[in-house]
Amino acid sequence: MKSKLTLAARILLGLVFFAAGLTGLLNLVPPPTDLPERLMTFNTGLAASGYFFPLLKGTETVCGLLLLSGFFVPLALVVLAPIVLNIVLVHGFLAPSGLPLAIVIGLLTVYLAFFADPYSHVVKGLFRRK
Repeated sequence: MKSKLTLAARILLGLVFFAAGLTGLLNLVPPPTDLPERLMTFNTGLAASGYFFPLLKGTETVCGLLLLSGFFVPLALVVLAPIVLNIVLVHGFLAPSGLPLAIVIGLLTVYLAFFADPYSHVVKGLFRRK
């Protein structure tokens, strides 16, 4: 049962990040115009850098593929951790309407990184003193 839950969580998280990353890289969906003012200011600042969104969406796409394929899953989870944290904080402080989905993404990431048997020992190993 636990292995089915782990597989479902990995595939779901992989689909979310692969789809979001690819959509952003290929500009398949226009940016929403009804964002809260503070979030619009935040996004405008990030877009002004010129490199941030391609880097973010490229990282999401690659990590989504890694999760979907099952290769280097602990690496993908560690790379996605700050992205997931930012997603939760942005929705917590700037756009609360998206907070439920952000929390689900956060919980899936935490489950896979710290509680799923195939991956948790690798991620937890990063926190051990040598």
